[in-house]
Amino acid sequence: MNESPSPPVYRITDLDTNDRPRERLAKVGPQALSNAELIAILLSSGVPGENAVQVGQRLLQTFNGLTGLHRAPFEELLQQRGVGEARAAQIKAAIELGRRLALEMPNERPVIKSPADAAALVQYEMSALEKEQMRVILLDTRNRVVEIAEVVNGTVNSAHLRMAEIFTPAVRRNVPAILLVHNHPSGDPTPSPDDVTLTRAVLQAGKLLDIEVLDHIIIGIGQNRWVSLKERGLGFT
Repeated sequence: MNESPSPPVYRITDLDTNDRPRERLAKVGPQALSNAELIAILLSSGVPGENAVQVGQRLLQTFNGLTGLHRAPFEELLQQRGVGEARAAQIKAAIELGRRLALEMPNERPVIKSPADAAALVQYEMSALEKEQMRVILLDTRNRVVEIAEVVNGTVNSAHLRMAEIFTPAVRRNVPAILLVHNHPSGDPTPSPDDVTLTRAVLQAGKLLDIEVLDHIIIGIGQNRWVSLKERGLGFT
């Protein structure tokens, strides 16, 4: 009995030279490539019936873009056709390098001029967290970032949070101002009543310590999904 031939495995080299992601990257730069093409470079080859670019497109569709890939547990990536441990590790490593690069600014510290600046600084990473987490952005007299300190990893509310946890990094670094940021893993950044209560408590504690609390920002899931409590007049008077 003759067995039917297996579908071919498509490799990047099977594409026309002008369509190969690696060659395009070398010619026009990484900024010109789509997300699927960049993922294809990590994958190197496709699977039967799909070239590497098509696999990249499928992964982006399955996980709703790069943010979804960032949030996806390693085990879920392994369940995708054509993604083994090596490929899953390459994807996760590449995304992590991008996150770290965004935080590194040699010889120049980020300056927070608006709530949008603060949200942009942490949204990429915090929108991918599966648990609530609160971070405190420590600022100098010119609103330059001194440090971003993780102070709570778990439920963020006024009933469980001690003011010492929030202000210890600021006191240790002797900064004049801080900005609170925490995430809502549900994806909806709408402030809860407890978020407002917590904000009021932190403002009062800041006055006693002579540390200004500039804002409290809540991060949701998705691009530009965040809320500034100060802009909405919640907890700030």
